[in-house]
Amino acid sequence: MRRSASRFSGNDDKEDINLTPMLDVVFIMLIFFIVTATFIKQAGIEVTKPTAETAEKKPTVSVLVAISEKGEIWIDKKRVDESAVRANIERIHAENPKGGMVVQADRGARAEKLLLVLSAARAAGLTDVSVGTEF
Repeated sequence: MRRSASRFSGNDDKEDINLTPMLDVVFIMLIFFIVTATFIKQAGIEVTKPTAETAEKKPTVSVLVAISEKGEIWIDKKRVDESAVRANIERIHAENPKGGMVVQADRGARAEKLLLVLSAARAAGLTDVSVGTEF
């Protein structure tokens, strides 16, 4: 009887490995990598950007706008009507207010489309606006 009583005394609990702290560390690392990951922004179309000798790389861009050769305006992989440019810029900029804006205008795009986008950005309150060029 004593043997069976000692078998149920609870000594087997010490043999189990507690995985809770390890799972906590893995979960925290996962959150850290998700938060610090940088995502590549794409406007939605490829444009032939003009070259510039004084081009600089921008570290933080929250809004990326592309203007095609035909004058189409693309924001966040969607074609946008001229009247909705400001609203789309405000929406995307609200998600990351610290980032700037880059306008990628095709070499063959009309200047008035570029000016439309730049004035919409100014009306939306963006002060850090650049034009994308090739190095």
